[in-house]
Amino acid sequence: MPLQNRVTPTGDIVATDHRGTFTGNRGIIHDPATRTLLNKRWSSPAWLTCVCEFRGRRREVMSRQSWTELFFLDEATAFAAGHRPCFYCRRDDAKQFRSCWEQGNGVSDLSAKAMDAVLHAERLDRGKKRLHPLPMRLRDLPDGTMVQASGESYLVADGATLRWSFAGYSRADVPEPAMLLTPPSTLRAFQAGYRPVLHPSAMAVLG
Repeated sequence: MPLQNRVTPTGDIVATDHRGTFTGNRGIIHDPATRTLLNKRWSSPAWLTCVCEFRGRRREVMSRQSWTELFFLDEATAFAAGHRPCFYCRRDDAKQFRSCWEQGNGVSDLSAKAMDAVLHAERLDRGKKRLHPLPMRLRDLPDGTMVQASGESYLVADGATLRWSFAGYSRADVPEPAMLLTPPSTLRAFQAGYRPVLHPSAMAVLG
């Protein structure tokens, strides 16, 4: 029986047999005795994206009173849900993201706490995923951006649009109207040069 720990681009956490390429957390949101989620879906505004392997450490998922291990298809999915790179296990990526985030958003000397405050406001709308209007034409969105249309999530990459699923991506047109899933401040970091890691299926589709 799969645990409820896979995150969709809309930020929902579900149970599925499919595996992810990144892990991460939103604080402690599970009961280790039952290995099930609590009613809350976050306990900290620091929503992180981490590597699945780090210095040989191993954890039994959702078995301790520690951060709740969540899993993502790829980094683009994690960004869409409102997460950012972890400064501990992904320090170089986190520093690059913060640099691009500062450049794209016209700020400097930004603390992780301050960035989390902006992201938290952009990711949630009264406890649910906040959708944003597209700031530009769909085809002009930077690589790694994700949008939602007709209940489906789509990735923009290399001038193409790909439909998201737990198994990976497939090429598909995006129906109108579409709304932005990726937080606007993160999108501006993409415009400034940060490139999220995509699932191998996206690379296979794009050739």
